[in-house]
Amino acid sequence: MSSRGLRFARAMEFTIQEINNRTDVLPGITLGYQIHDSCSAVSMAVKVSFQFANGMEPFYNDTDSCSKSAAAAVPALVGESTSTLSISMTRMLGLFGIPQVSHYATCACLSDKSQYPAFLRTAPSDHHQAAALARMVKHFGWTWIGAVRSDTDYGNYGMAAFLKAAQEEGICVEYSESYYRTQPRSKLERVANVIRTSTARVIIAFIQSGDMFFLLQELATRPPPPLQWIGSEGWVTDPEFLRFNMCAGAIGFGIPRSVIPGLREYLLDLSPAQALKSPLLTEFWESSFSCSLKGSSGGARKCNGSEDIRALQNPYTDTSQLRITNLVYKATYAIAHAIHGVICNDTQCDKSAKFTPWQACKIVGIPSY
Repeated sequence: MSSRGLRFARAMEFTIQEINNRTDVLPGITLGYQIHDSCSAVSMAVKVSFQFANGMEPFYNDTDSCSKSAAAAVPALVGESTSTLSISMTRMLGLFGIPQVSHYATCACLSDKSQYPAFLRTAPSDHHQAAALARMVKHFGWTWIGAVRSDTDYGNYGMAAFLKAAQEEGICVEYSESYYRTQPRSKLERVANVIRTSTARVIIAFIQSGDMFFLLQELATRPPPPLQWIGSEGWVTDPEFLRFNMCAGAIGFGIPRSVIPGLREYLLDLSPAQALKSPLLTEFWESSFSCSLKGSSGGARKCNGSEDIRALQNPYTDTSQLRITNLVYKATYAIAHAIHGVICNDTQCDKSAKFTPWQACKIVGIPSY
């Protein structure tokens, strides 16, 4: 599992708990939540979207009245992290007017309100990043470069915007290759060989962290000459890439760092008993400590209580650079303020108020990226 993704999910839990303890946002109202793992799969993301829209009941309404079943199960949702999964979700959720606030889906295509009327985000569009990257390349005088991208909406749209901006800046591109981690290994090997044999020593990588990890692993088997990497925000600030020496000196633009008071203590306040209450936390605990919470199984020893979560060094416990996590925090607050604007006045909220998700969608206070 992604310990970084788990940090995002628990940051939403922390934010909701913080909102529920406040008296100036939704006073007297307690927000609840559901957390689902998309498993980085479009099919799972769409399935979850239907559950958000229709509820979890294993039956359909066969009565004359469908008013109850027509109500959305949730008024809004935070997610998804990737552009492709966000697109698949908001195409369906938008039909019901359910606002989706993403913290990390940056594809410029999602700014099209005619296609995605209920999609909002706290991360800026890649339209701005692509133009900035082209200007940075021109600033350093690099006019002969290579390009590699994720074969996804994020990578394809982002690279197309960069190549257009680079052409306007007089930058020449020797090659532009794409790769996605589920494609055949032969495709990955071919992309790596193009990089090794090219004459361009500067590479722009508009790529997601998972794809970049596989690419660097392949390049490490036969390292190319020293390269200057220029990274998109999808990987350039991810500390996981510090293990690759060839990434030394990589530059790019990242989401600003921030501080969320109390979050670190919340993340580390996790016991084996608490972990057992959630399948996601159980999996995290067992994979982190190589033990089983439910007794010895599969050769793994039983967790004995000596495990110290504060001693872990992984993306879940690393709160030194809260970038995307802060965007989760802002997305959750945006939804809370939108609901507040629908059912509350200055000092009181109407607990019995009925409202549609679309009402909240109209007043979510997020700039249009």
